[in-house]
Amino acid sequence: MIIGAHIMLQSRDDKADQAFLTEVLKLASVEEGDGFLIFGLPPAEVAIHEADKNDIHQLFLMCDDIHAFVADMEQRGISTTPPANRGWGTLTEITLPGGGMLGVYQPHHKRPKAKAVAAKKKKAPARKAAKKPAKKNAKNAAKKKKKAKRR
Repeated sequence: MIIGAHIMLQSRDDKADQAFLTEVLKLASVEEGDGFLIFGLPPAEVAIHEADKNDIHQLFLMCDDIHAFVADMEQRGISTTPPANRGWGTLTEITLPGGGMLGVYQPHHKRPKAKAVAAKKKKAPARKAAKKPAKKNAKNAAKKKKKAKRR
């Protein structure tokens, strides 16, 4: 089944946008070679909206305090649009270093609980039965012989 989502952002300046995600948004990443980074994201959600066309997808990041987020971006010299309450959330857009726009909003809607993805468990190697120390075995054998003689 589904274990996550992979989102691709197209950029005219991918290195600047990678630096933004790393240094400003503090997203962890792994390198897949040649400087290609894949960033981790917090839990996500997906919604289907009615539209006149298919194949139109939007990406929004969510934050817990839109006004603090905008203040932080402005302090870093990053352009934002004024926060606007859209009912479902308060939305701003930031301009990425590569020139693209990225929506960020503080949700006002209900949020589903994140689905935990169970990691595949590796089978533990079979355990061998523990052997009793030789002294104990000898003592037990001697006790059994004594009991047998008494009978």
